[in-house]
Amino acid sequence: MRKGRPLTVHTLNELLLVCSLVLLIAVAAVRISSRSGLPSLLIYLGIGIAIGQDGIGNVVFDNAELTQVIGYAALVVILAEGGLGTKWKEIRPALPAAIVLSLVGVAVSVGITAAGAHYLVGLEWRQALLIGAVVSSTDAAAVFSVLRKVPLPSRITGVLEAESGFNDAPVVILVVAFATVGPIDDWYVLLGKIALELVIGAAIGLTVGFLGSYGLRHVALPASGLYPIAVMAIAVTAYAAGAMAHGSGFLAVYLAAMVLGNAKLPHWPATRGFADGLGWIAQIGMFVLLGLLVTPHELVNDFWPAVIIGLVLTMVARPLEVFVSLLPFRIPWREQALMSWAGLRGAVPIILATIPMVSGIEGSDRVFNIVFVLVVVYTLVQGPTLPWLARKLELGATDQNASDLGIESAPLEKLRGHLLSFAIPAASRMHGVEVSELRLPPGASVTLVVREGKSFVPLPSTVLRRGDELLVVATDPVRDAAEARLRAVARGGKLAGWLGTGGNGSAGSRG
Repeated sequence: MRKGRPLTVHTLNELLLVCSLVLLIAVAAVRISSRSGLPSLLIYLGIGIAIGQDGIGNVVFDNAELTQVIGYAALVVILAEGGLGTKWKEIRPALPAAIVLSLVGVAVSVGITAAGAHYLVGLEWRQALLIGAVVSSTDAAAVFSVLRKVPLPSRITGVLEAESGFNDAPVVILVVAFATVGPIDDWYVLLGKIALELVIGAAIGLTVGFLGSYGLRHVALPASGLYPIAVMAIAVTAYAAGAMAHGSGFLAVYLAAMVLGNAKLPHWPATRGFADGLGWIAQIGMFVLLGLLVTPHELVNDFWPAVIIGLVLTMVARPLEVFVSLLPFRIPWREQALMSWAGLRGAVPIILATIPMVSGIEGSDRVFNIVFVLVVVYTLVQGPTLPWLARKLELGATDQNASDLGIESAPLEKLRGHLLSFAIPAASRMHGVEVSELRLPPGASVTLVVREGKSFVPLPSTVLRRGDELLVVATDPVRDAAEARLRAVARGGKLAGWLGTGGNGSAGSRG
């Protein structure tokens, strides 16, 4: 990588102006990304390259250590946002398969990809192992940014989402081990380190998540805007505690956020929106910085090696890792084929490629360039074709009716109650249900309905319609049962209890 003058900013006003312009351009690029079907990472990388060296901005930036630090911080935010959006009921059945895929699959991918890099491209074994480990981590953000218009069965999305959250931890351990100056540890030593760090990270993440959710559910903060900040602070605390305990901080933050995301916290829609916005900012900043770090004219010599290694990874390593890992679970071949093609690489591999650069490993610049080209080229190939492949394999989800409710809860600490507010989605089966047919548990009632901008107190015979906004008051003991019943009716209609739809949390909640 070419050395140059460090990036300098003369005044705070100049820094604010540059950052604002980059953010505005990047936000506008989201629209381009959604229309073209390309993952947003390519747009943001392109912005970084355009304003960097060899680009129109001609900004020289070569601080790999700073990039790594900022990248890690961004990954913490992205993993937290991903964990908050993970639904436990969808991911639970897929958890065993995702764990095996994240451990056994990573080992298979590293071995095959490293062998291809060594024998086909001629890289030394350390460089080959580094590339094999770096590109073995998948990126859920890249996958789901191109599949948002093609809803998939929950088993596929659950496996892919959990895999992307879990496989960062073992990959980081392997990359750090391979990037350490001196001999590489024996395989059983690495296996022991991975197991220990995963156990520590999982224990700390779950503990912090449960303690944080308990506190937020039982302590009324003075302002609703403090809840999103508190949730993100708890998630970051999980990462810091896990890393300081020599565990996997990435696994800790993902699990803590997943616990928080499924805990029915107060003011949840606002919290989810806040986390989503932070996730976008983290992605934009991280990708733009990675685009600045790369030297475009140096990528030419490493283009074909990257293509060859990418072919080995995409056509051999990924399908084999999926097949070997999912063999005990008897998953149909069509789902395995889509999971194989959906192993998109995003920001994580590029950030991990900075680790050997910071460690001073020989040939680390070439490792970074190969990984950068591989990610860009195969994202361009796989991203636009994923929706097409899902349709060809007939794997689009068929049930679009069970639209869940975005229920927002505000605690009334002095009154020992809760205000539950939500809007009835267009596809909800609550449409056409009378208020009395909700059969909320004693201690909960619908107190206000807002319809077409006008509010009124409903009667038991009032028929609910799609688009209605409801305000429900519930005492503290029946808050969970009331919310469960509302969600059940939204999924199954007035006969939710008898049809087996969940939500029968207490007496009186049965349909």
